[in-house]
Amino acid sequence: MANDKRQRIDKILANMGWGTRKEIKKRMKTGSVVINGKVIQDPGFHVLPNHDRIEIDGELVTYQEYIYLMMNKPAGVLSATEDRFAEVVTDLLDPIHQHFEPFPVGRLDKDTEGLLILTNDGKLAHQLLSPKKHVPKLYYAMVEGEVTEADILAFRQGVILDDGYLTMPSELEILQAGKTSEVELTIYEGKFHQVKRMFIAVGKKVKYLKRLAMGSLYLDPDLEPGEYLELTEEDIAKLKEDVKKKKTY
Repeated sequence: MANDKRQRIDKILANMGWGTRKEIKKRMKTGSVVINGKVIQDPGFHVLPNHDRIEIDGELVTYQEYIYLMMNKPAGVLSATEDRFAEVVTDLLDPIHQHFEPFPVGRLDKDTEGLLILTNDGKLAHQLLSPKKHVPKLYYAMVEGEVTEADILAFRQGVILDDGYLTMPSELEILQAGKTSEVELTIYEGKFHQVKRMFIAVGKKVKYLKRLAMGSLYLDPDLEPGEYLELTEEDIAKLKEDVKKKKTY
């Protein structure tokens, strides 16, 4: 990502995970940091991170301002950055990724699994979650009770939740109907416990829930629960396109 503002070299190296500012200051005194071919020992030296050539101990530093991660969130872990008592999704990240201080884009319930985006790009996160953008979210669910065509119609029209809120139209597909039904559901908003509350509204209970996609980004099937990967430039571009689209009914 472009950044044309001059920044202190110790701040840049600290943000990139090369150590604390105090540690970097010590390393600079030994001549470890070279900028545009010249040894720099002043930690307050200002550089243009995407223009100047920065090396530390002979290794080229590639500047990165934002980080974008896809995680297969496991059950039992909170979609948060900190909690006094429970494990949170950022606890599952390697230190080099924790250093960017990413946060989850929206929340999945503690017992819900699946796709969770983590980033430190606040603008994109806000757009993906904005009710005005209507970015689709696809879920797989196992539901107690037989899901019927009547439920498909009800969801398509919007259902009234326990607090009187009328949901936006959603798309329900029955994969298997029976005492325990399997379905896929696409919603265009993100109310608290929304999927579970929608099924309660039609007299059924969600037993298992997993998010499969957000916008055009689908969960990588090779990611085990708790695993994650960095998104590609193509993935990021698609998400930015998603927030430009608007669902019409």
